[in-house]
Amino acid sequence: MDSRPILFFDSGIGGLSVVKEARILLPGRPYVYVADDAAFPYGAWEEGALLERMVGLFAELLDTHRPVMTVIACNTASTLAIHRLREAFPDEIFVGTVPAIKPAAERTRSGLVSVLATPGTVKRQYTRDLIRDYASRCHVRLVGSENLARLAEQYMREGFVDEAAVRAEIAPCFVEQDGRRTDIVVLACTHYPFLVNRMRKTAPWPVDWIDTSEAIARRALSLAAGLPPANGEGGIVDRAHFTSGAPAPALRRLLSGFGFQF
Repeated sequence: MDSRPILFFDSGIGGLSVVKEARILLPGRPYVYVADDAAFPYGAWEEGALLERMVGLFAELLDTHRPVMTVIACNTASTLAIHRLREAFPDEIFVGTVPAIKPAAERTRSGLVSVLATPGTVKRQYTRDLIRDYASRCHVRLVGSENLARLAEQYMREGFVDEAAVRAEIAPCFVEQDGRRTDIVVLACTHYPFLVNRMRKTAPWPVDWIDTSEAIARRALSLAAGLPPANGEGGIVDRAHFTSGAPAPALRRLLSGFGFQF
């Protein structure tokens, strides 16, 4: 039986949206949640510097936690670094998070799709390749939000968010063209699902909001099928680690509420 943990990694606490789904599909293993809060938000980083940071950080994390699998629960980190991490650590299993452009292109009726993401994900060639490969017949608007991840973290910590600020961040997603309207918005940041109810409330018209958290958990489940059975007996402890070493009390309370110990 295998007692090694699954490691979940994000720049902040948005990856908890993936943890929530994974616990349903992948019980029986301990979880380690790593928030690189010392570098949050990733969307503002220069690519080379962020890539170097992530490779160095993962060398430490993998050595410390010895995970059976690592879920990169962050679109910005995945689109930038997943290939490099697989090269640097070929014996490790990595599950990435990428914008759900393919299912959006399959489901849209108007042909107008928006991808709401961090600036880093928007400018990544990886994202543009997904559009080329799966959504060439759609009009895809890439919307890079500077502030939405911070707003989501505020909402998760405090239970309050400025709805006018949310409305301003999502407004560019809504396009009217030749009598058609945007009908799907892809939430291409794991922070954003925590704000989706506020997005629905402030949106100028109803759309489908595609959240990839369940799909990520299902991918992890499929890879776990080839691993030694989990030791799901008593004593499982889920742990959280913040790279700053000094998370705010509100963040500690939030992670504790999700069942993580420090």
